[in-house]
Amino acid sequence: MRKELITNKEAICLLMIFYFGSSLILGIGGEAKNDAWISGIVGIFMALPMILIYSRILSLFPGKDLFEILEIVFGKIIGKIFTILYVWYSFHLGALVIRNFGEFINTVSMPETPMLVPMFCLTIICILGTKSGVEVLARSSALILPVILFMMIAVQIMGLNLLEIRNLRPIFSNGVPVILKGGATAFSFPFAESVVFLGIFSSLKTKNSLYKVFIIGTLFAGLLIIIITLRNILTLGGLHEKVYFPEYVAVSRIKIGDFIERIELSVALVFVVGAFIKVSICLLVACKGITSLFRLDDYRSIVIQVGLLMLYFSFSLYNSIMEMSNWAFQVYFYYAFPFQVIFPIILFVTSEIKERMRN
Repeated sequence: MRKELITNKEAICLLMIFYFGSSLILGIGGEAKNDAWISGIVGIFMALPMILIYSRILSLFPGKDLFEILEIVFGKIIGKIFTILYVWYSFHLGALVIRNFGEFINTVSMPETPMLVPMFCLTIICILGTKSGVEVLARSSALILPVILFMMIAVQIMGLNLLEIRNLRPIFSNGVPVILKGGATAFSFPFAESVVFLGIFSSLKTKNSLYKVFIIGTLFAGLLIIIITLRNILTLGGLHEKVYFPEYVAVSRIKIGDFIERIELSVALVFVVGAFIKVSICLLVACKGITSLFRLDDYRSIVIQVGLLMLYFSFSLYNSIMEMSNWAFQVYFYYAFPFQVIFPIILFVTSEIKERMRN
């Protein structure tokens, strides 16, 4: 099978759209209320050390993906245990995004349509994208990202007249602990979710540019997410932390004369694209992990089965949108922490020790 290769530019675009995924529509740092933008900055600074660790792990094993590295470092038995854990995390993360998409469509545009219908449509598209491979996904991201950025900038400009500086005051009114908690939430969702890219960034053409790809993609996407969070707070004020989809609600208020309105559809389009890329990446990593686990010839042979299982699982995750919001902002950090921090640090330390012993 031909090895798929992606350029640095394509990798950065892929990473940025992955970050946008569901974070733009759900928002970040909701606990911090009008200080959520500060929590976003805290989340980026918390994520940078882990980003460097992810980059270092891949740079120690050029051309190897996460599952190959786990087996090299820990051996077959322990390596397979870690592989199972990361297959589960990727599978679960993809299911969470599918459910976010379903709740969004069901709430804002098609309340009478069964939620399974839009979720099924997204899953089918993601299955097709995953079967096409990471090379196609990366090239698609490089084509789509400029359009997304243009739409974001245009919406920001059109919404300038709605901004109210007083909505930011008083800064730090909720206390530093609350801001730090919001920062921890922003760290785990979305920035540290980039741990799944350990499963696909072995496809980079230039192996010594991993640090640049991770850092540039994280900083650029983080800056845009913070700017949008700040815009949402300035527009919605105290309503920001009370709505499930603050970005959509903020943009829905934009109206210029009698001829430019209902531009919240552009936000929905960005979310659809972000969800497609994020679910496809998660599905791809989960399939590659299963392929490594059972020594299959090609991950594409199981994409349909795993994708449909992901859809079924996503449909059974929550009983309501309130449960979804509570999971995202109250529970997810603690659940994801081992996958995003503890296991990568163990892998990093063990890899460094083995590398130094070998040298």
